[in-house]
Amino acid sequence: MRNTMNVGTNPNGSGVYVPKKTFKKALRNNIGFFFIIPWLIGFCVFKAYPFISSFIYSFTDYNLFKGTAAMHFTVQNYIDVFTNATERNSLITTFKYAFMTVPLKLVAALFIAYILNFKIKGVNFFRTAYYIPSILGGSVAIAVLWKALFQDEGLIRTAFAAIGLEAPHFLSNPGWALFMICLLRVWQFGSAMVIFLAALKGVSVDLYEAASLDGAGKWTQFFHITVPIITPVIFYNLVTQLVQAFQEFNGPYIITQGGPLGSTTLMSLLVYNNAFTSYNMGKACAEAWVLFVILMVFTAIAFWSQNHWVYYADDEGK
Repeated sequence: MRNTMNVGTNPNGSGVYVPKKTFKKALRNNIGFFFIIPWLIGFCVFKAYPFISSFIYSFTDYNLFKGTAAMHFTVQNYIDVFTNATERNSLITTFKYAFMTVPLKLVAALFIAYILNFKIKGVNFFRTAYYIPSILGGSVAIAVLWKALFQDEGLIRTAFAAIGLEAPHFLSNPGWALFMICLLRVWQFGSAMVIFLAALKGVSVDLYEAASLDGAGKWTQFFHITVPIITPVIFYNLVTQLVQAFQEFNGPYIITQGGPLGSTTLMSLLVYNNAFTSYNMGKACAEAWVLFVILMVFTAIAFWSQNHWVYYADDEGK
């Protein structure tokens, strides 16, 4: 006889009865949750908890070694970011670094990608050579090499002295130090270049041929055909490079330690110093949250502005 019993009383009268087929079906339909449990645990422990706790600590004077028992509520951490001379200068320096680095890096990446898009001899070698710095550039070894090149007794100043010229003090002069840190990041344009190169490959050759028949030169074709078509990729690189620039740490930490005279102390380095040198975790959390909000604002502005300058193929006829 066919068993038609559903969820209800156990035949023995002990609790709720769930048919085996129903349980197996529910388990099969939700098996995916079991596979993502490790990720969920990692997310909660290493992402969500630090994210929430840092926001709470940012309103306290929490000291890393005194513990939570001795901390008190305060909003002074956020006030100091905009009123304290050291923190205000660090914020300004971070803006300078980002607004110098991102445009230069995008221009360099697009220019080199445009050249490497032509069919020239040995183009694959040059593509690889230009991409390699982006792989090695974020490493400690490259930052140490950069310091060895541009410090007062470094290779660059030594080479200038050998030919009777006096080079500037690249890393010990406040007017030059930040630019040299920016130059290190600009030199790592390989990843953006590869993305631009892929976008350039997607531009139809028919458009260039039609423009040539109308008498348009290479530069006219570049600014009136190439750039408008690849604006979605320009937008993508702009946002990603902006985020990376505001989070830069290795360069100023290893090369100049934030000097000279604080001219290369970016907010990320200031957060590190307050957290792990002064052990003022509350202030470090507040600075990190201010940096996070600034990044959110600039990202929102970028997404809002794309309606005015980014061209998408599916926007035709709108």
